[in-house]
Amino acid sequence: MYMENYILTDISPLPIQSLVKEAQILFSQLTVSHVIIVDNGKFIGLLSETDALCFDADKPLSYYSYALERIFVSEQTLWLDALETFSKNKSNILPVLNANEDYLGYYELNDIIGLFSSTPFFSEPGHLLVIEKAHVDFSFSELTQIIESNGGEVLGLFMSRLESGIIQLVLKISLKELNAILQGLRQYDYAVKSVHNEDDHINKLKDRAAYLDRYLNI
Repeated sequence: MYMENYILTDISPLPIQSLVKEAQILFSQLTVSHVIIVDNGKFIGLLSETDALCFDADKPLSYYSYALERIFVSEQTLWLDALETFSKNKSNILPVLNANEDYLGYYELNDIIGLFSSTPFFSEPGHLLVIEKAHVDFSFSELTQIIESNGGEVLGLFMSRLESGIIQLVLKISLKELNAILQGLRQYDYAVKSVHNEDDHINKLKDRAAYLDRYLNI
């Protein structure tokens, strides 16, 4: 999904000849994490609010050019790549450049998150599963085969954690009967971390635990 229609120009970039105090004023008026610095229409870098508040207000931005961060995306960047850039750089504003590094505008984080929430992963009805497995044993083709062979359809999947050799996945599937898929996943050594009312395995464990509790209290 390309995002040309989401490029904004409401906030004007600051010329590098501007004084630091001008950036400080912008930060006091806006809720952005960075301001965009340009020189004759060419992108120079991003100035963070933390840095701007530490710098001498009466010096030009060019004096602190070493602190400007070269964080940007191109106009052809896909939304998921843009979201990754936002996340890696802890920014809520992201400059957009053309092939010549001319400044075109910027993306706002909330707009890109909105694109994510409009995908079938969120918009389509289905079941969300959280599963874990040893990373070396994980196979996407195996996972989709388990789901599809039990009448399900994968609507989306992303890796939420990779730690100590264990991969955790958040999976959304479309089907009416969930229990067969849960049992199929366990047969292939997937640990189901999410809780589901339809899970016969968990319900049986609860029944056995309740029976044992009654037995011990006789």
